[in-house]
Amino acid sequence: MKISIVGLGYVGLSLSVLLSQKYNVFSTDIDKNKIYKIKNKIVPFFDNEIEKFFKSKRLNLTVTTNFKQTIKKSNFTIVAVPTDYDNKSNKFNTHIVENVIEKIVKEEPKTTIVIKSTVPFGFTDKIRKKLKFNNIFYSPEFLRESKALYDNLFPTRIVIGEKNEKAKKFADMLKNCAFANKINVYFMSSKEAEATKLFSNTYLAMRVSFFNELDTFSESNNLNTKKIIESISSDSRVGNYYNNPSFGYGGYCLPKDTKQLLENYKNIPNNIISGVVKANRTRKRHIAKSIIKMKPSVVGVYRLIMKSESDNFRDSAIFDIIDILEGKGIKIIVYEPLLKKVTNKSFKIINKLDKFLEISEIIIANRVSPEIKHVREKIYTRDIFGEN
Repeated sequence: MKISIVGLGYVGLSLSVLLSQKYNVFSTDIDKNKIYKIKNKIVPFFDNEIEKFFKSKRLNLTVTTNFKQTIKKSNFTIVAVPTDYDNKSNKFNTHIVENVIEKIVKEEPKTTIVIKSTVPFGFTDKIRKKLKFNNIFYSPEFLRESKALYDNLFPTRIVIGEKNEKAKKFADMLKNCAFANKINVYFMSSKEAEATKLFSNTYLAMRVSFFNELDTFSESNNLNTKKIIESISSDSRVGNYYNNPSFGYGGYCLPKDTKQLLENYKNIPNNIISGVVKANRTRKRHIAKSIIKMKPSVVGVYRLIMKSESDNFRDSAIFDIIDILEGKGIKIIVYEPLLKKVTNKSFKIINKLDKFLEISEIIIANRVSPEIKHVREKIYTRDIFGEN
């Protein structure tokens, strides 16, 4: 059994490590530096579980930039390359995924292709027809940033967009390598699997938006947000989780998945889906307005990342807030130890924390870290519970 994986981001690397416990896995990426790090057991992004496995487990994993070598004679080839949302076309840009699949079909037509990249509704059926290749199905991932391997070891569920024997074999491989004892597996069409992914992430975005709007109401009426949320969340139908207010949802998945689902609703009646997208914009404008009312001349932004234990700035809600503040003539400085500079942005990066804290009149922080708690009087945050 040979498994090939194309793309070594959060999804691809976590699956590579997971499956290489029991199967021969060959993984490839165009990033030579990433390949070098993985070969030397260095995780190219934050994930404690992968680091532990690199140190303690014997893995049947080969990583290379050689695409042909990777997929040759593979029984299963997993596609885990990125898709970004194109704001001009209002759709996912799937060119990379399509190009990779075309190359796989050309080089190894006997393999079974499993798409793990996030794709628009109906994509799998379209690529099957376009390439006249039916041995392909979609299987969404439901991974948290920085906990990707953990979520593969203890999955909430496994969703497979096919019902044949190869689909069942792939599901069995995922189950065999997981640590969880009981895992629910759902077999369905690829269209249904694509919808499952988009609706799952949109629900999470909706939940974030709900508690953010509750917080906006509380802040506007001088109420105790924490007490209200704790009281509401004590109802088991609501649940005491994923309820900490923030500056807005962001990251790899939620912004692009909500927009893509809304685009798929173009000719279908809806209020909630469009409301989720609008709510996030409204929340960021409210946060910016609250800061502007304080009339600061210099605002310090503590971290561009969305949450602790992260190295991801993609679509961070803070960028839109910064743009609004700068539009009002407010000087912005940013403390982000993971960066030396940001291209196409006018704000200044300060890597020395003491200097950053001293210069900032107000410090805005999506999540408050212990290292800045001693200047609490300067901090504006909506982090009520001190957790992600």
